[in-house]
Amino acid sequence: MSIDPPGSGSTVRRIMLGASLRRLREERDLTREEAGFHIRASESKISRMELGRVGFKTRDVEDLLTLYGVVDDAERRQLLEMVREANTPGWWHKFGEVLPGWFVTFIGLEEAASVIRTYEVQFVPGLLQTSAYARAVIRLGFPDAADDEIERRVHVRMQRQERLAHAGGPRLWAVIDEAALRRPIGGPKIMREQIEHLLDVARLPNITLQVMPFRFGMHAAEGGAFTILRFPESDLSDVVYVEQLWGALYLDKREDIDPYLTAMEQLCVESTTPGGTRDLLDDLLREKVYADL
Repeated sequence: MSIDPPGSGSTVRRIMLGASLRRLREERDLTREEAGFHIRASESKISRMELGRVGFKTRDVEDLLTLYGVVDDAERRQLLEMVREANTPGWWHKFGEVLPGWFVTFIGLEEAASVIRTYEVQFVPGLLQTSAYARAVIRLGFPDAADDEIERRVHVRMQRQERLAHAGGPRLWAVIDEAALRRPIGGPKIMREQIEHLLDVARLPNITLQVMPFRFGMHAAEGGAFTILRFPESDLSDVVYVEQLWGALYLDKREDIDPYLTAMEQLCVESTTPGGTRDLLDDLLREKVYADL
């Protein structure tokens, strides 16, 4: 897998291009309906383009740039180059038959993020799972899936992790509820391997690992798991990802993001320090269920 710098992914390029088109349209005081009429499209298509939710046709973008009065050759070339980049499939698209569409979007955002902050309640975060643990989790979620489908899903999860081990990869800050570490996913042997893996990855300079311990009681994120993605481009807002049973929410409005940022900050204050995390994981490994393995 080629390791591209954060912010270079096609998903973020679509978002950036869409935001540029929206800004240009608004500067000309044109409605989405007027823009859509100009390229023989609906108002909803213009909306999806401006949100980066669909691919772009070069001809459509050329026509919109003309409508918006963009005549400078250099500016047009820059925006049209973004069309090519935005339409370049990511490595994960070849696994589309085993990935739901809403999760394909998340992988694209994750690939482009420079900082990933996540809180997990039920499971170890996907970016920190061993292959055996991931296989057990995926099997729980898809009990009727064929073995080859399970293995393709595991492969995607392992490939997502590769960026963390490379220079220039994203910074990951993960808070895991103690319940996820005590739930025996896959059995004691797999869990011991998983805990040992967490001890190993916690030593990486771009990974911060904390645990929300049982002894704390109620805390700021009782509502459940979430992930906050931050991008290197200053004009892109953070995105909060909240996964549901058969879908996901993507929040990018400031009023929606702020409560999650506040909850994450509070979680980090209330959870174990990185040193305390290592002590807690070591204590878990010394418990009888793991010590006898």
